Amino acid sequence: MKAETVKKAIETLEKNRIRWVHSTFADIRGLMQDVVIPARHYTEGDAFVSGIGFDGSSIRGFKTIEESDMILMPDPKTLTPIPWTTDEAQKSAIVIGDVYEAYGGQEPSEVCTRGYVAKRAVKAAEEMGYTGFFGPELEYFVFSSIDPTKLVWDLWVSPKGGAGDSWGAPRVVPQSPEIESGSNMALRPKEAYFRPPPDDTTIEYRNEVAVILEDSFGFNVEMHHHEVATAGQIEIDFKYGELVETADRIIYYKFVAKNIAKKHGMIATFMPKPIYLDNASGMHVHTSLWKGSENAMYDENDEYAELSQTGRYFIGGLMEHARALVAVTCPTVNSYKRLVPGFEAPIYIMWSRRNRSALVRVPVYFRGPKYASQKRAEFRSADPSCNPYLALSCILMAGLDGVKKKIDPGDPVDEDVYELTPERRRALGIRELPTTLKDALDEMKSDEVIHRTLGSHIFDAFIEYKTNDWNQYCLYVTPWEIMKYLDY
Repeated sequence: MKAETVKKAIETLEKNRIRWVHSTFADIRGLMQDVVIPARHYTEGDAFVSGIGFDGSSIRGFKTIEESDMILMPDPKTLTPIPWTTDEAQKSAIVIGDVYEAYGGQEPSEVCTRGYVAKRAVKAAEEMGYTGFFGPELEYFVFSSIDPTKLVWDLWVSPKGGAGDSWGAPRVVPQSPEIESGSNMALRPKEAYFRPPPDDTTIEYRNEVAVILEDSFGFNVEMHHHEVATAGQIEIDFKYGELVETADRIIYYKFVAKNIAKKHGMIATFMPKPIYLDNASGMHVHTSLWKGSENAMYDENDEYAELSQTGRYFIGGLMEHARALVAVTCPTVNSYKRLVPGFEAPIYIMWSRRNRSALVRVPVYFRGPKYASQKRAEFRSADPSCNPYLALSCILMAGLDGVKKKIDPGDPVDEDVYELTPERRRALGIRELPTTLKDALDEMKSDEVIHRTLGSHIFDAFIEYKTNDWNQYCLYVTPWEIMKYLDY
């Protein structure tokens, strides 16, 4: 099979007269790492067979300097010509690969988030008789400009909806397409969801990204629209797929989104919370378990949500591991400025149907066996700053731990949890997610399922790297502190 896919990839390179191949992989943060190789090393050489050597000590979370030699093994199934590189000298393709140890490594290295973590999670699910399918919804912002060196004094709105100098603070103000065109006078904070042109000025950009994802990268785009935040927040949804395939698509989604934004003189960012007091960007992850051709989460006899007992146990696993899981699915300091009340992000550990204040939601748009394939659990806390290979793997294994141990998620909560009193939440047994990255990392340190999913190397490297992020953040003196305390 590999020989056939290699042959097809080489034919693609030759047919499209590709000059350069962006040969890529993800580090522990999920950021694309890229080395550009002449296409002849693929078409005439053995890059697909023997791989490409690189310095692993220069990659975050990989190797120390005394064991730095590593091999990138490109996956020919992921090779795609890059459609915006049309000039003869620039014609390029891109490929994603797994990372191996140097000098004859036979299996992906323990540092590889794709080949080691994600593929092991797939195998573990198969050993239990399941295949996991994932449909992530990535929200992100497109800005016309942003300059971190220029701060403005912000008195425009308080969390209670009115102007108030007690909430004024210097901040970086990104400029969105709406702001520059003047059309955002109609897009008030938190009111931009599903707005049409001309109020929505991102439509041409979204169309172009969606066309490239479909025509060049093989996505099946289901819809795209403006999101809730006023300053250029958008979402482009694509059809679900298996774990590794979906994580690869997230990597390519970001690559296309950022490059097409740059083409139009804009900046695309998957930072969770770039705008003060407006909605942040999430990555809701829809997950279903299948046994062969049957969706194991569907039960037409269940009156509540047509959800099977297997589906309930899966949700139980997500809830059981939620406080540790968010360290991987919400991995930045900024992630926890999204997980706060009032902005549609889940902070309470509960499940429900239809209820978007729940951590885990079971969508019930349609009813009956005709729609059995659509039954899934939506994990709503994740955000697009995560490493998709790690995040999807941990979501899958946390849920499967619930199936294995028959973890009861408890009764669903069909009330707006944000409106419940603390006493009512306690009576319902509703716990809270961590409120800082440090708290999430502390929970992660004692979670055996997350440890086993990531493997000891990535588990330790991830905690070390993210703890360093937290320590840097704690040491930094922000403009808000200067404004707030200088006169003390």
